[in-house]
Amino acid sequence: MTDRLDISARVVEMRESCNKSKEEIAKHLGISLEEYEKYETGESDIPIGILYELAGIYGVDFTDFLTGVSPKLAGFCVVKKGEGKEIERYPGYSFKSLAYNFKNRKIEPLLVEIDLDENKNMKLVTHPGQEFNMVIEGNVRVIIGSNVVDLSPGDTIYFDSTIPHGQTVVEGKNAKFLTIIFHG
Repeated sequence: MTDRLDISARVVEMRESCNKSKEEIAKHLGISLEEYEKYETGESDIPIGILYELAGIYGVDFTDFLTGVSPKLAGFCVVKKGEGKEIERYPGYSFKSLAYNFKNRKIEPLLVEIDLDENKNMKLVTHPGQEFNMVIEGNVRVIIGSNVVDLSPGDTIYFDSTIPHGQTVVEGKNAKFLTIIFHG
């Protein structure tokens, strides 16, 4: 599993190796210096959207922050069942990257599991681009701005991910869904 502190350390290392100040990066991201410093210390989880933006600033792949290793594959990438790269992002969510070793990805496919007991305080997030979700197991409530949509296995939703959004479990059991984030 990718640990929050490992990701934070890689963010610091990348910033320092590019000779950038915390202030410069916070300004570029459009966030406060205080918020950015919490990301670097590991006090706060770094949202996926911020990691994508940082990857763009430094000219590296998103996977560099997750694993510390650049993706190597270009023609195709196979990830066998259960072998996705685990990403720890938010309490109650388990993410597995399904294309972590493919370089220059235009999308980020992730298998997401929501733990009913851990997901009680779900927070809405935003990130650049667009997002597609398809429920595989359980029932998922998707909140997009002021809209609430309940989805069952096989149901899909596609939305503008710059709108505050989040997913939670409906009907008392864990859920699993495929999300594909289109970089914007």
